Amino acid sequence: MRPRLAGGQDYISLFADLDTARVLFATEGRDAATVERFAADLAAQGGDPRKVHTTSSDMSAVFIAGIGEHLPHARLTFDRYHLAATLSEAVDAVRRTEIAARPELKHTRWLWLKNWSNLSVTQRRELQQLMRPSAQLATARALRWREDFQAFYDQDPSYAAEYLHGWCAGAKRSRLQPIKDFVDLVRRHWDGIIAWHASRTSNGLLEGTNSLIQAAKARARGYRNKNKMISIAYLIAGKLPLPTVTNPAVA
Repeated sequence: MRPRLAGGQDYISLFADLDTARVLFATEGRDAATVERFAADLAAQGGDPRKVHTTSSDMSAVFIAGIGEHLPHARLTFDRYHLAATLSEAVDAVRRTEIAARPELKHTRWLWLKNWSNLSVTQRRELQQLMRPSAQLATARALRWREDFQAFYDQDPSYAAEYLHGWCAGAKRSRLQPIKDFVDLVRRHWDGIIAWHASRTSNGLLEGTNSLIQAAKARARGYRNKNKMISIAYLIAGKLPLPTVTNPAVA
């Protein structure tokens, strides 16, 4: 997970323990070297990078390479929410292409991107109108493919791979290029997507931590120094033993 500093394109990467729900390590950058530094720090603290058995991340090629090299026994799980966001971008790409011929799609972006439960009553009525079969909208077909993909996570683990194979085969014939491109993405990252049914891990903890860091950054009107932002990450999410009046010295 990569919070960004104010006023530039510099990032820090966070590594968290999903069992204890705390940030273990924060470092600058967003490349494979960040995983190398985490593994070195873990070893310095008495841990063993070879005993890390599960990771959750997005599908960044540099993180995949870094995990493969420096956490050699870890099984990658690709974050389901990152996949959902990527597929939502594909749905919106279909809408943007179609909007030239179908002006009723103007100003409807969030109808297609939000989950049904987050839509107002008025928005649900509008979306239902656009989704009716007689409207014959390509964007509506794209949304149905997105909903069917999300159902992959509700399948019994014994059937999940078969379900996803079927979804990919159908979506590849959808005649919707952004959806077909997403199918290619799924096939390239197949094992890490299927792994969710065994690990049930996601980046939810890091996304929540990122929200807390961004809120702190906003209150401070930004952090232009990486070390300060890293310190804030530890203070917010590292569950550090902090000094108190009765215990002023903490090792």
